Amino acid sequence: MEFIDTLTQGVYAIMTPVSSFIWSYVLFYLLFGAGIAFTIMSRFMQFRMIGHMVKITFDSRSSDQGVSSFQALATSLAARVGTGNLAGVALALWVGGPGAVFWMWMTALVGLATTFVECTLGQVYKIHYADGVYRGGPAYYIERALGQKWMSILFAVFLIIAYGFAFSGAQANTIAKGMEGAFDVPTWATGVALVLLAGVVIYGGLRSIARVAEKVVPIMAIGYFLVAVYVMIANYSEVPGMFWLIIQSAFGFGPAVGGAVGYTIKVAMENGVKRGLFSNEAGMGSTPNAAATAEVNHPAAQGLVQSFGVVIDTLIICSCTAIVILLSGVYDQMLASGGGGESMQGIQLTQNAMQDHLGGFGVGFIAIAILFFAYTSILANFAYSEINLEYLAGKHHKKAIAILRPLVLTMVMVGSVASLGFVWDFADLAMGLMATTNLIAILFLAPIAMRVLKDYERQRNEGIIEPVFNRQVLKKPDEVEPGIWD
Repeated sequence: MEFIDTLTQGVYAIMTPVSSFIWSYVLFYLLFGAGIAFTIMSRFMQFRMIGHMVKITFDSRSSDQGVSSFQALATSLAARVGTGNLAGVALALWVGGPGAVFWMWMTALVGLATTFVECTLGQVYKIHYADGVYRGGPAYYIERALGQKWMSILFAVFLIIAYGFAFSGAQANTIAKGMEGAFDVPTWATGVALVLLAGVVIYGGLRSIARVAEKVVPIMAIGYFLVAVYVMIANYSEVPGMFWLIIQSAFGFGPAVGGAVGYTIKVAMENGVKRGLFSNEAGMGSTPNAAATAEVNHPAAQGLVQSFGVVIDTLIICSCTAIVILLSGVYDQMLASGGGGESMQGIQLTQNAMQDHLGGFGVGFIAIAILFFAYTSILANFAYSEINLEYLAGKHHKKAIAILRPLVLTMVMVGSVASLGFVWDFADLAMGLMATTNLIAILFLAPIAMRVLKDYERQRNEGIIEPVFNRQVLKKPDEVEPGIWD
């Protein structure tokens, strides 16, 4: 036991300063800077095309072969809608105060443009596999369009570490804590159940994951949204004050809470951006892996569909969690006491807030919600890891995937019984390294995505209902896999 403590302290000694530097001095500015740049380059596409995003999202539920556009969105939402929406928002409020919610919103608004760029690139440079499902993502477009294979390898390694291990552990950790708090289920028992449930789908391949995500994600998102709407209606007189508190706190005014005693604008911004990125994954490079699997006529169409996913994930579902917590008596107790202790962090804070609104039903509801949210995230996390391991392993990918599956399931079990702090801190570091690599790449490749968007809008302006892409639109069409867009 002493050896494990010493080892953990050593890992923290290295991990903490590296993670802090990446988030405070690199990624924070890179993320917002890239999002603003893409917003201007695309002529504010996230605002002027929002109606079209909604339309094509719900008109894309079927595919003649492979994975449909909606299934690709459901897979990406399965990864995005998870602990970041329930436990992550609670942690952001704990550390950064109510102002962190405002900066989560800002991250989402610029993240719409960032998501469009990376997912469109993922579609343009995808390749076709023998199983009939496309593969693509940053590893593929960095090598083909940027010509930097070393960077592609680096990204793929970071993603496998982040999604195959860190994030899967974080999701399992939150499920286990939620089930323990609501139903007194031992964390190890939850871990065993998760391994069995995840294993059944993971061994079924990418199409199996897409089919499960398509069915589960809409149900869980709509149910959670309706509960939050009920909470707002029941507390309607306090809603204006809650929104004013969020805005005040975002700019350094308002009370400090919990671990955020003496917090500043910088703390609120950093935690809002960090949890916002963990939630909607804009610019992280994960979503393009799901986007590339879709069977579509034009890359921009899937880019727009995935952009709307940011609206669903952060502007709707994350806001629901913030509303439930900020309108609860639990949050008022935090303000009065200056903190709620260790038990008030993570998913426990969300559960306590929901219990305040709905009684015992609220605790069970959050436990069930996070079970579905995080379970589908584990499935999507594996899908991302599989795609990138296939890229690294090449012709030996089947053997590599056979090794990856039990390793990921082992991490699910370990995450279920590990400490919350270590799992989340490790996830933050892995996410930071991965996002930095991807953001640097898409800053160079953004003109390609803009050329594709221009082609899409030109065809729509000519009255073409479903634009069709031809790789000759690109300056270097030979970089695209032959036969994909011909």
